Amino acid sequence: MNLLFKCAALALAVGVTFWAVSGAARAGDKKLKVGDKLPALTSVDENGKTWKSSDVVGKKILVLYFYPADFTGGCTKQACGFRDDIEKLGGQGVEVVGVSADSPKTHDLFKKHHKLNFTLLADEKGELAKMFGINVGKGGKAKGIDESGNAVEVVRNATIARVTVVVDRKGAVAAIDTVKDAAGDSKRIAELVKNLEK
Repeated sequence: MNLLFKCAALALAVGVTFWAVSGAARAGDKKLKVGDKLPALTSVDENGKTWKSSDVVGKKILVLYFYPADFTGGCTKQACGFRDDIEKLGGQGVEVVGVSADSPKTHDLFKKHHKLNFTLLADEKGELAKMFGINVGKGGKAKGIDESGNAVEVVRNATIARVTVVVDRKGAVAAIDTVKDAAGDSKRIAELVKNLEK
């Protein structure tokens, strides 16, 4: 009888554990959409340091612009657009953060070469992107430029679609927009932010 009781208890424990794990998996599979509260996000920046959304949300509007790759044409135009418009956006209380699947080292080279004045996050497996339902494809290569100005090959494990996410001051997702004009994205976001603040 004692053995039967132990077996029943073990089966119950296994069942409870399975339910908790599968429940967690289902919760993790939920894609964020406009109007949802942003959960706490963490990632790694171009310096290899931990970045936390909690350091920004509630203080500023957060712009997470996801892009395919460092050192490629459209992505360079998009990054330089945000760089050039950062004071205008910063004046509106906006924190701009670029996100791709490039490594922190590649981000560091890209940021230094183009004198970018905002954080770049290394979402190397596309986990942040997937939270917003953003497509993540296969990796690839690009021609980067090192600190000495020499051409180097840079490799990424994944390629993330070009989508810009805006989170309002209260921490709610205000926009998840596919970007058609990479070079004009910063100006479009400046207008969107202006309307958010009305």
